[in-house]
Amino acid sequence: MTRISLHLMFAVCLLVLATGADWRQFRGNDGSSTSADVNVPLRWSAGENIAWKADLPGRGASGPIVVKGRIIVLASSGVKQNRLHVLCFDAASGKQRWHRQFWATGRTLTHPQSAVAANTPASDGQRIFAFFSSNDLICLDLDGNLQWYRGLAHDYPKAGNDVGMAASPVVVGKTVIVQIENQGDSFAAGINTATGETRWRIDRPARANWCSPISLAGAGAKQDAVLLQSATGLVALDAYSGKQLWTYKSSCETITSSVAKGGLLYVPSGGIKALRPGSSAGPAKVVWKSSQLSPGAASPVVSEREIYVANRAGVVTCADLASGKVLWKERFKGPFWATPVLAGKHLYLVNYSGQVQVVTAGRKGGRLVSTNELGDKIQGSPAVADGALYVRNDQSLWKIAKER
Repeated sequence: MTRISLHLMFAVCLLVLATGADWRQFRGNDGSSTSADVNVPLRWSAGENIAWKADLPGRGASGPIVVKGRIIVLASSGVKQNRLHVLCFDAASGKQRWHRQFWATGRTLTHPQSAVAANTPASDGQRIFAFFSSNDLICLDLDGNLQWYRGLAHDYPKAGNDVGMAASPVVVGKTVIVQIENQGDSFAAGINTATGETRWRIDRPARANWCSPISLAGAGAKQDAVLLQSATGLVALDAYSGKQLWTYKSSCETITSSVAKGGLLYVPSGGIKALRPGSSAGPAKVVWKSSQLSPGAASPVVSEREIYVANRAGVVTCADLASGKVLWKERFKGPFWATPVLAGKHLYLVNYSGQVQVVTAGRKGGRLVSTNELGDKIQGSPAVADGALYVRNDQSLWKIAKER
């Protein structure tokens, strides 16, 4: 029994190490945009701490993800942006492992500042789920082999808007959830990760919305559950069946997504509201709310003790996570479309102009450490894994890491 227990403990440790080095979805594995990694460089230049730079074949407002030593990034190209690209790069060398291309089946019209590759992909550790503004959902294995393909707008041709879709998918259990909310055919769906079959589909408010669904695991859910956010409020669903678990009516942001962490939800609604999730026993309850925490396009970053919010003017506010009390507020060079990441004791703020500002985090933080130029616009949120920061724009993907 002792030998078996040791083997089990060793296997668990290997699993933790393997997944700990991943960044499998928009804003990281738990959706909080945080990493305990303290080895990400604080400054870099053309000759220092840039491990590699890879060319990309098209545009993208989405962020990269990291899965088992692979960097996955999406792009769209062509006059009509109807050529869809899913690319995989080796994390160590930057060498392209594979590149798969597809034709879009849905609408590809977007705002000039955005792209059809606006949705950050997701992974369950075995598969890649690439979702595009055209509402094409593509499943590949880690070697780039096509598993299934769903043109989700095929039966709903009015699904889309003139600005473009941008909600990223989330994997909850064995279901990948997509939120397709717009002025036309507006719905959310849960798709079987293995087969691509629809588990459930529900109608959603016919109004443009770019928020991403989130797993409720961080909010203490006792089952696989997903949270959908829209202008009219929140709804929690069973991820397998789509059954409604609870709702919360409130005017919410339609770009900035919520965060679930430490048993609570942090919701962009009139600033930030900290909510205790609802259940069959009772409705969701407000723990605290603060109008001083007013987000812009970037979503909140939630650590163990603080919450960080970046507004449209470039002001970053840090507040106590337990009470919402503001700890510090500083102005940096914005605007920020990308959600910042917290790696160790530093915030990495990626602005639209292509600058990455590194700022001290924590209760007495807010000091600018460095400003690093990458050039051209950046909208996709960065990823952190194994001591490296991964950032992309329309032309390139960078790995920022200390020399080893």
